[in-house]
Amino acid sequence: MLTLVLGGAASGKSEYAESLVLKTALPRYYLATMQVWDAECAARVEKHRQMRAKKQFETVECPLHLDAVRLPARSTALLEDLGNLTANELYDPAGAGEAAASAILDGLSQLAAQCEHLIVVSNEVFSGGVGYAGDTDRYLKALAQVNNGLAARADAVVRVVCGIPVSYKGAKS
Repeated sequence: MLTLVLGGAASGKSEYAESLVLKTALPRYYLATMQVWDAECAARVEKHRQMRAKKQFETVECPLHLDAVRLPARSTALLEDLGNLTANELYDPAGAGEAAASAILDGLSQLAAQCEHLIVVSNEVFSGGVGYAGDTDRYLKALAQVNNGLAARADAVVRVVCGIPVSYKGAKS
């Protein structure tokens, strides 16, 4: 089962995605995409690791190269989040660069084939306007390609708005 959970900042998307995972059997994996740049990032990562451990998640750090992640069959994985992963693959010198969207989608397909449930969280960042400075359009295009490609493949697509899950495909909210 492949589920895409979308939402804006502080919409409740992560909490909703976790609630889906907590309904599944063990083992549970949390695929964390944040890159650690400094002590503040490291402290945030450690805080989140401890919170997830209480919910019986094993954390797997994967800020790049999803295709390298190996999970046991019959497991559940929560990937948080495609916005970070897309930026990492697009801009990190070790990332996929211009092939970021296709590399991420290939990695997601490999993950979905490995585990029983894959729940992926992504950002809704496309309603903010036009005429962005710098390289923002390149990022938005890559994230849109990932979101659209994953939504087409997903068994369920849910958008969380103000804490309320709204089903677009497959799942009842």
